Amino acid sequence: MLNLQDSALFRTENYIDGQWVSGGVRHVLVHNPANGEVIAKVTDGDAHDATAAVEAAAKAFKTWSRIPAQQRATLIRLWFDLIMANADDLGALMTAEQGKPLAEAIGEIKYGASFIEYYAEECKRVKGATIPTIANDRRLQTYKQAVGVVGCITPWNFPSAMIARKAGPAIAAGCTVVIKPDPSTPLSALALCELADRAGIPAGVLNVVVGSDSSAIGKVLTQHPDVAKFTFTGSTAVGRVLMAQCATTVKKISLELGGNAPYIVFDDADIAEAITHCVATKFRNCGQTCVCTNRIYVQSSIAEEFTTGLQEAIAALKVADGFADGATLGPLINTKAVEKMDELMADAMEKGAKVLMGGKRHEFGHCFYEPTLLTNISQDMRLAKEEIFGPIAAVQTFKTEEEVVARANDTEFGLAAYFFTRDVGRVMRVSENLEYGIVCSNSGVFSTAVAPFGGWKQSGIGSEGGQEGIADFYATKFHSMGGIDR
Repeated sequence: MLNLQDSALFRTENYIDGQWVSGGVRHVLVHNPANGEVIAKVTDGDAHDATAAVEAAAKAFKTWSRIPAQQRATLIRLWFDLIMANADDLGALMTAEQGKPLAEAIGEIKYGASFIEYYAEECKRVKGATIPTIANDRRLQTYKQAVGVVGCITPWNFPSAMIARKAGPAIAAGCTVVIKPDPSTPLSALALCELADRAGIPAGVLNVVVGSDSSAIGKVLTQHPDVAKFTFTGSTAVGRVLMAQCATTVKKISLELGGNAPYIVFDDADIAEAITHCVATKFRNCGQTCVCTNRIYVQSSIAEEFTTGLQEAIAALKVADGFADGATLGPLINTKAVEKMDELMADAMEKGAKVLMGGKRHEFGHCFYEPTLLTNISQDMRLAKEEIFGPIAAVQTFKTEEEVVARANDTEFGLAAYFFTRDVGRVMRVSENLEYGIVCSNSGVFSTAVAPFGGWKQSGIGSEGGQEGIADFYATKFHSMGGIDR
């Protein structure tokens, strides 16, 4: 048992219709990726549990959707307050099950909570419209109504924030939700349910089903006729499958999928600033985010200076257990992730990459991998084309703006892109020409509750955050009202 200030936040049962459901004898084992220890045995839910959760959510929707937005907002705001009050405990749970440094985990808790706070307010501002009439005896109106039950599948890399980004706007809009968290990181999801229960959010509004049979539970959430909308964060490959399943009942969908973020440094950039943000975007969460810097492009004339500075900055990272003082880089999520790093490195070395630092498993063992810097990257290397999802930084060079934009766009993905330049004209040109849903110039920081987060091409459909983030949980109804002149 973790040493939590509030031990009641450590839940190991599914949360369905306001009840903690222990189920049968099967359990999901939750491991600490830093040392391999089993930290929890969580009820292994199945398709039957998912169906029960959907039915509970459908029942709750009939009343929750009718509650005035102000009243929903009050309850959701209380949920936010409880999350913030328990941020340290929630962060500790996340570090134990996911591995990221404690400070980073607590930061994620607060970041996720900001979406809940934002949508508690935003739901009070959603409006319909009065349309100029086409005849004196008729009035034309539109208004917004909650779509219904929402099925959510969330990933292990942000086990709290991804739930907040989906469930926050959904329940604020008047929808009810069924969440399937990744079975490797369920404790964060269940703790959020405990706090939602304390906040007074009614039974059935928020449900969580943890289960190892992801395919079976996923089919319920994508094909059950009572689920009106489905939202998923994860890989593009899995997203394609889930999207096809949703087509059988023509559900509204939101997909936040894979990325392959370019990080472009022009020769007129503030090099020190570009290095600082490169380290932050590359090594956040040990490189395990969909918006992590993946392909580093540096203009040839400054490549040596940039690479030397980058190496020094990477060397300053502290690899350690997430609970260790000053830890900045924790473990990868599991041994499969470590094996992928080995495969990418073997491929790169075979094709001529130069290792400036790292390049192998860390002496700490388990799921730790050395922060790595490579140069002499060619386009036929896997890490030049695939999402790395780990602590490997690979620097490529370019000569012209046109060349690097074309190379940056040469991918099926289009989530996030970064570039650094002091040329204002170039800022406008490059931001417009990069085929990405999110473009950052002279910064690696962008995600916020008040702005949309979503990708182009095969990086997804829809957005989370901002006004766009709640819009998908409403359906627009057009009301044509006749007989006015009688």
